[in-house]
Formats: sequence, structure tokens, C-alpha cells
Amino acid sequence: MADGVEQELRALRDEIARFNAHRFVQVQNSLGRLLFQALLRGMAVGLGTVIGASILVSVVVYVLSQIDFVPVIGDWAKEIAAEIKVPNGEAASDGTNSAPAAD
Repeated sequence: MADGVEQELRALRDEIARFNAHRFVQVQNSLGRLLFQALLRGMAVGLGTVIGASILVSVVVYVLSQIDFVPVIGDWAKEIAAEIKVPNGEAASDGTNSAPAAD
């Protein structure tokens, strides 16, 4: 009976040693590596969200600007598209100056 328990205990120790030798466990045991990976993961998610939202908004504005049979939506989307195209420092389409006033 004692030999069986010792043998199972030895097998359990071997499994734990093999588990601790895995790269995943070594990374998780290092706080610095864990924080660095979390930072990179967060930056990648943030960048992907911004790029995806930019593409989605530009497609929606383009599609809405092409709609002429609904005048309110078409005109509104055309105004948004015109405002997006105005570079800094030039007058906006409504006659106001988008650049800050110099003193």
C-alpha cells in the first residue's frame, strides 16, 4: 500500500515539474512579462477598434451620401463628408473659419 502511494506521489511530482517547465507557466509566473503582454494585447485591441470603427464610419457616410431619394439624410451625409474633407486652416463650407484666431 505504501509503495502505491509513493509511486503515485512520485508521478504527481513529475507531472507538476513538467507542468512548471512549460513556457506558458513561466510567462505567467513573471509579473513583468505578464504586464508587458497585457500592454501589447491592449494596444492591439485598441488599434484594431479604431481602425475598424474608422472604416465602418467612412463606409456608412459614403453610402448615406449616395442616397438622393431621401433629401434629409443625403444632404446631412454630404455635409459631414464636406466637413471631413476640409483641411485645418481653411474656411469651412458654412463660411466660418476653422482655424483659431491669432492675437
